[in-house]
Amino acid sequence: MSEQTQHHRGTSRGLDPAGGPPAGPRHALLLGTVARRFYLEGATKVQIADQLGLSRFKVARLLEEALDSGLVRIEVGAPGGLDTDLSTRLAARLGLRDCLVVDTAGRSVPEARRQLGRTSADYLAEVITPDDVLGLPWSREVYAMVQALTTLPQVEVVQLCGAQQLPDDDASAVEVVVQAARLAGGRGHVFYAPLIVDGDEAARAVRRQPTVAEALAQVRRVTRAVVGIGHWAPGTSSIYDALTPPVREAVRAQGVVGEIAGVFFDAEGAAVTPELARCVVGLSDARLRAIPRVCAVVLGAAKAPAVRAAVAGGLVDSLIIDSALGEALLDG
Repeated sequence: MSEQTQHHRGTSRGLDPAGGPPAGPRHALLLGTVARRFYLEGATKVQIADQLGLSRFKVARLLEEALDSGLVRIEVGAPGGLDTDLSTRLAARLGLRDCLVVDTAGRSVPEARRQLGRTSADYLAEVITPDDVLGLPWSREVYAMVQALTTLPQVEVVQLCGAQQLPDDDASAVEVVVQAARLAGGRGHVFYAPLIVDGDEAARAVRRQPTVAEALAQVRRVTRAVVGIGHWAPGTSSIYDALTPPVREAVRAQGVVGEIAGVFFDAEGAAVTPELARCVVGLSDARLRAIPRVCAVVLGAAKAPAVRAAVAGGLVDSLIIDSALGEALLDG
């Protein structure tokens, strides 16, 4: 019997907490040695047993003890800044196809939006195929995604709604689609019209314009869309912020909780058609629901009621969101 074998068999008899006096430094050293060789050096249990003169079952018990005692701690990291635990729990809770919760703790709103944009760009590049037709509306988060895109297969890109130019933003739905289509090397179906016009009659006239009608007709071909979600409250919907107080309240009185590209919905995710809806130049509720895959990119815990409603109503099947919104959705 080798000296090494005698040493470790003696250690097993005299210091094993399961059958002898309290474990001491020799046992602690054995635990550390076994754990290091298994977890850090990649040795198998059989290899460790042969090297140290132990049985494979003894090695297994030592590894279990190393975990139970806290000597070894196994943590699942956050690849790409993702909160994997929250992502998994939220996907299961809401029944989502995909859910990516980005850890944005301690970041400013612009920094968090850029981080969401990078994650969304990587996600889109991963899931889209040359057989898809991509639909994009105007949204600050969607624009951040397009800015972060570095690659796309050759796909057509369709504008889902009219342009909305905001004082603090330098791009509209047209620019979003043009940039994405240029990167993809595919055709971009765009139209130059505002998202909201003055009255039902004006909206019908705009929709009849050949370029607008042609672009909106392409929406039925869209197989995958990336959208934003607006919550019907100050600072959480660009449409809400662009309207006068009386119009905002009239829409709220109809039960509207949120909107996606000018498609309004209530707390259950059901379609709502306030008078304002007749002034919107964009896709219809039915067209939005007919798109096979719709991913929403959303920033901010304040939008939780609208996001929850959009998911419940089947308007979106995937989410890419910040951690504060993820926590709010999980707590709701």
